[in-house]
Amino acid sequence: MIAIGNDHTGYQLKMAIIEFMEKEGIAYKDYGCGDVSSSDYPEYAKAVGRAIQKKECDKGILICGTGIGISIAANKMKGIRAALCHDCFSAEATRLHNNANILVMGARVIGVGHALKIVETFFSTEFSGEERHERRIQMLEEE
Repeated sequence: MIAIGNDHTGYQLKMAIIEFMEKEGIAYKDYGCGDVSSSDYPEYAKAVGRAIQKKECDKGILICGTGIGISIAANKMKGIRAALCHDCFSAEATRLHNNANILVMGARVIGVGHALKIVETFFSTEFSGEERHERRIQMLEEE
């Protein structure tokens, strides 16, 4: 199950991604926001992050205007590795090396067609499981 959330600037891109996931048969849960009215991105970052922490969802997608603010908010949460990606190489690499569990994009930075390719890349790439990457992830989890 994929958790998806956004602020008001990410609403339209989120809806395109939801349409894509429905066509592909990918299960998801929408954590908002539900329209283009002004909203606060930390609220949605926390909702998606909590869904992953509680294992209600396996991975997530977050969207705001640039992707920066919402990724900062998500990465403050224990066990969350939110990666801001605007290209397929970064989406693949962060899954392979960082076992990122949330894909973050900026709706004002990327077009819908390219965003959908990034989503597909992120979710089709498995973590490599290599010892050096496992070690580094453990270092990230230390307080």
